[in-house]
Amino acid sequence: MAFKANKSEWSELYVFLRLLTDGKLYLGNHRGEKSERSFWPISVIEREEHDGPRRYYIEEDKVRVEGKEDYIKLHRVALAVMADKVLDLIKSNNEEEIECPEDIEKFLDTAKILYLEPETQDRTDLKISFWSPHKIPTGFIIQSKLAPMRPLLDGGRSANLKLELTGARKFAQPEIENINALETNETVRDRMLLIQEMDGVLRYSDVADRVFRCNLSMIDLHFARILAEMVRTFHVEGKSRVYEVMNLIKKENPIKIKEDLIQKHRFYEYKMKQFLMAATCGMRPAKIFNGEDSAVEGMLVVGSEGQIIGYHKDERKAFEDFLYLNTRFIKGSQEKDKYGFLEREHGTYFFKLNVKIGLTKR
Repeated sequence: MAFKANKSEWSELYVFLRLLTDGKLYLGNHRGEKSERSFWPISVIEREEHDGPRRYYIEEDKVRVEGKEDYIKLHRVALAVMADKVLDLIKSNNEEEIECPEDIEKFLDTAKILYLEPETQDRTDLKISFWSPHKIPTGFIIQSKLAPMRPLLDGGRSANLKLELTGARKFAQPEIENINALETNETVRDRMLLIQEMDGVLRYSDVADRVFRCNLSMIDLHFARILAEMVRTFHVEGKSRVYEVMNLIKKENPIKIKEDLIQKHRFYEYKMKQFLMAATCGMRPAKIFNGEDSAVEGMLVVGSEGQIIGYHKDERKAFEDFLYLNTRFIKGSQEKDKYGFLEREHGTYFFKLNVKIGLTKR
């Protein structure tokens, strides 16, 4: 009986098959475009399976597969055919769950591929050795525009930032209730604007989660305040791209640094790029981040037509610039993440904002 899998799972299988077929990874530039003359030859791809890690050694015409007990060879021409079929399968289906065709299922059985989307403890999707099979494999995560993309930072309630309600007057309980009862297409924005109309002021106070507060401090002791102002601006101004929001933040200068730092040293951009790299390669709101490298060293980005480009820490400038120009703030679930309303803590009211960041779709 044929099984079903979602588009993210099919996308991961497609990337794996395409890289085995091509035997090289094209690097991307800051705009998310493939550099035709810049690529790294692939020697080995390591992938988790049901019985442990397997290594796929790329030879001239075949791929040699070595696992715990397996030793098989796959023709690269056959892999190319399957990669094309999987890509067509994804692009031709509007449903999120896609049934596996008989010919692809037969191939997966022959190739002993049980998991379309391997589960790993270190968050990597694939490990790749370049140039030589003796090199230590590099861990990559996959972001595919053929499927709903996973956020780069999605910490739930742990990623909430607290704004304290201040102002010239004290809000009465019925006023608080009216603010929290407001429901519109832009609820978070309109509640903040209503507070402002009622002469209330929302000032940055703290990070809701202790671990996330420390993680943000690793970027800069003032970064949590910068991030809070960016998320506030995202909601109020309706701009989602990180670099667009940052252009507004630079004018506001929330931490009141000197103009030379802003214009000549590009302080705000520099700190945001550090944060985006950390979030992409390992930082999580509820997990202690100490600045050390994680198993994730790069990212594979799949375009809407199936083209694959790579970014790696060794090409740091291109990686950082790509993230800065091609990420956006995302609105998470208010109900699930518990933000966007006034909440009383120890006699003081706070309005929480949630940080969620992902790649742009285009």
